[in-house]
Amino acid sequence: MVKTAIVTGASRGIGREIAKRLATDGFSVVVNYSANAAQADEAIGEIQATGGNAIAVKANISKENEVEQLFEHTITMLGAIDVVVHSAGIMPLSPIIDNDVQLFDNTIATNLRGTFLVLAQAAKHITDGGRIIALSSSVIAKSFPSYGAYIASKAGVEGLVRVLANELRGRNVTVNAVAPGPIATELFLQGKTQEQIEQLSKLAPIERLGEPLDIARVVSFLAGPDGGWVNAQVLRANGGFA
Repeated sequence: MVKTAIVTGASRGIGREIAKRLATDGFSVVVNYSANAAQADEAIGEIQATGGNAIAVKANISKENEVEQLFEHTITMLGAIDVVVHSAGIMPLSPIIDNDVQLFDNTIATNLRGTFLVLAQAAKHITDGGRIIALSSSVIAKSFPSYGAYIASKAGVEGLVRVLANELRGRNVTVNAVAPGPIATELFLQGKTQEQIEQLSKLAPIERLGEPLDIARVVSFLAGPDGGWVNAQVLRANGGFA
């Protein structure tokens, strides 16, 4: 029987690569997106071109009713949910001293509230023996200036993951986080100078930026049979960045 995976934020970047990898692993994949239907269709096309099965479902993960509909639609269309990968997120930057409350609220609404909503629905609907994976960030360990709101939101994600793992005791469901280091995505590169990008690429001993596929491989491990004994953990996939 074909298993089903939901990947939020799967129309681009890390989320798209995760969706493609899970499709290669044999999952029917739900490509969640919030706004850009064309990008979601591109992701579907890439998956189908390699023989995979995928559908696109629009949902803003910061809105409770839309997250509920995402899960309900998945069950209606595909019958069950075996893996949930929560990849959707934003990374606006601003120094704390600037007191940009709107930026802070938007970041928390998307990254932390969104994670809470997705994890709640995942816990409710995932099959026994399923896997729940949320994306955090290795930048938590660096405390870079201007990353205050983002780091606060991702620290919260890691807390939620560990609590949910304990709450799902007895169902053989694992709940983990993957914390990427700097990854060469549009989200990461936006607003950075070439000099900043080069500096960041040298921070890890491997001396390169990560690629979305680096993270997709880690998620594939956690979602697959070899990851079944890993639970309530944060895997820092960052090339030694932190």
